[in-house]
Amino acid sequence: MVKPIAENRRARFDYFIEETFEAGIMLTGTEVKSLRTGRANIAESYASVEGREIVLINADIPPYGHANRFNHEPRRHRKLLLHRRQIDKLIGAVQREGRTLIPIKLYWNDKGLAKLEVGLAKGKKLHDKRETEANRDWQRDKARLMKGDRGD
Repeated sequence: MVKPIAENRRARFDYFIEETFEAGIMLTGTEVKSLRTGRANIAESYASVEGREIVLINADIPPYGHANRFNHEPRRHRKLLLHRRQIDKLIGAVQREGRTLIPIKLYWNDKGLAKLEVGLAKGKKLHDKRETEANRDWQRDKARLMKGDRGD
């Protein structure tokens, strides 16, 4: 189990995640150092198609404290690194089927490279969100009841 640097916890609440992809991210040196301190936010970010590339937009990686004038722009667009076949599949899904690319989790892989889990998602309607919330509440209540019925 990899420990995430940043997680988008609302992604599964707001969207039906149909498929996930692991993508690399083009980062500068100060961005990597800032991520090593464990500070990043992908909650309001999304991935978009620009030309024949997929770009992460609005992900917040705060400036590195010890870097001076060579620091990076915190919310700059960052290119996602995927195989060409995956890029073409995602571009087709976004343009033809109206899907959305949502960043789910930012983490370090086994080799120490920053990776982003991107989900191909379909937006939920209000009644779907209510149903998700009701199921979550029921699972919590059920676990609480089962814990209390042991007969200790």
